[in-house]
Amino acid sequence: MEFPDLGKHCSEKTCNQLDFLPLKCDACKQDFCKDHFTYTAHKCPYAFKKDVQVPVCPLCNNPIPIKKGEIPDVVVGEHIDRDCKSHPGRREKIFTYRCSKEGCRRKEMLRVACDQCHGNFCIQHRHPLDHSCTRGSRPITAAGCSAAGASGSKPSAALHALSSSWLAQRLRWKVKR
Repeated sequence: MEFPDLGKHCSEKTCNQLDFLPLKCDACKQDFCKDHFTYTAHKCPYAFKKDVQVPVCPLCNNPIPIKKGEIPDVVVGEHIDRDCKSHPGRREKIFTYRCSKEGCRRKEMLRVACDQCHGNFCIQHRHPLDHSCTRGSRPITAAGCSAAGASGSKPSAALHALSSSWLAQRLRWKVKR
């Protein structure tokens, strides 16, 4: 017993254990050991002041205010019946954008608009050729589309020869130095 004043005894009547790291209850301001520091473990008479829980609606995730003495389950049930903005029977539609192609009944989550006719289409009919687009600057056909792709995607032979000869001259110049 070198340090008789070190540590405190647990305030729980049945425990009275000497604890060198006691925990003080923030409601009743008494010291307790690790086994009795919770409100329920030492039956704190002032727990109602600190241990306040606000119920949350499971559908809309909004906190629901309750008055002292009310049963939280009953209040949440009344909120769901009267005030809740999210009803389980009424769900928001995800696929709201319907395809404008005649005969197609598909719907998409996001708006897929044609750049030429500004119509709304599904993924299958998003290209102007797929929905027979005739609006815009000029009508597009399959032949016109393939011709534009062939001419725009390949560089000309003269440009290719010029760039390769320039590269060869550049490499020779570096080797001579």
